[in-house]
Amino acid sequence: MIAPCTGQTASTPYYERHVAKRWLPSWVSEYADRHGKARYRFRRKGFKQYLFKCAPGTEGFRQEYKACMDGLAAPAIEPGAGRVVAGTFDDLILRYYRSADFLDPSDRTRAIYRGVLERWRKKYGSANVRDLKTRHVEEMMAERLPHRTSANMLRKRLRALMDFAKRQELAGENPVLGTKPYKVDTTGFHTWTESEISQFETRHPIGKKARLALDLMLWTGQRGGDARVMGPQHVRDNRLHVTQQKTGAIVSLPILPALAQSIIAARPSDLVFLLSEHGKPYSVKGFGNKFRQWCDEAGLPRCSAHGLRKAAARRFAEAGCSNQQIKAWTGHTTDSEVSRYTAAADQPLMADKAGAMLMAYLREQLAIHERNTLEKEA
Repeated sequence: MIAPCTGQTASTPYYERHVAKRWLPSWVSEYADRHGKARYRFRRKGFKQYLFKCAPGTEGFRQEYKACMDGLAAPAIEPGAGRVVAGTFDDLILRYYRSADFLDPSDRTRAIYRGVLERWRKKYGSANVRDLKTRHVEEMMAERLPHRTSANMLRKRLRALMDFAKRQELAGENPVLGTKPYKVDTTGFHTWTESEISQFETRHPIGKKARLALDLMLWTGQRGGDARVMGPQHVRDNRLHVTQQKTGAIVSLPILPALAQSIIAARPSDLVFLLSEHGKPYSVKGFGNKFRQWCDEAGLPRCSAHGLRKAAARRFAEAGCSNQQIKAWTGHTTDSEVSRYTAAADQPLMADKAGAMLMAYLREQLAIHERNTLEKEA
């Protein structure tokens, strides 16, 4: 054991006494409270300020800092982190945050998951994992009503958490499996219609930042979070090469004429096509808010950035593209995901196309039959 320095007790960790106080991560500063005791706070523009409860260099501090960077209103660690009672949900959730189950998804997805769990943990964190029953989960879901989507999200996260608990031998079964999600009568984000696209284009003509934002999503089928960081460095051989932030999927897309015209008219000169009024790339939330403003200016309260991704998928479906071809553009991995995005395809148009394809096939088969007949007779 390393001997303590003068003025320190033997129980004070060496790292905290000699290293941590001399190094603090970005956006963390030290100050003295009214008693002269060293305190630490997180302050970053666009993020909530937070006063740390754990000392630098500890696992608790690392978890608190990670929560701050994830943009949570309430970081994950409570006073006494590291001294949680074994077998409780406090214990389980801290283990879960260090598992591949939680760490593999994207930063944005982790922030959403953590937010759901932390709001729930404030009330139930001290409860024993093995005491959770199916009826308890149903009662917890009912507490979220009338917000059915929120209740279903909680169910999903508890189901994943209890699957992890089984592997950690903190639970013998997953009681969430006995519950049913609430039926939600919604198709998700509204899919833009062609008339709505035209209305936006009229309000925001070629050359405007708002129009470029629309075209980057509509003509690539990508999410707003990916469109906001697209730039000249992603263009090679007249194609856009995009690594999707949410899934890590890589897509290489031809730059269609309408998008090329919009990019050229906007005359971008930076590493990203879209810059905020401050000359910096938009944050995910900032871009969503700005595009919401542009939609409102065009008189389109139902429309959103994500609805353009669905509109792009709808257009591909109406053009007769297969699910595999649509997935090559959108980066989806399953046909069920594509089906949700193309549900708004024009049914009469699709029926007409299917009928035309059927008749073309029958004409081809008839021609083959007649040709074979003539060959036999000859």
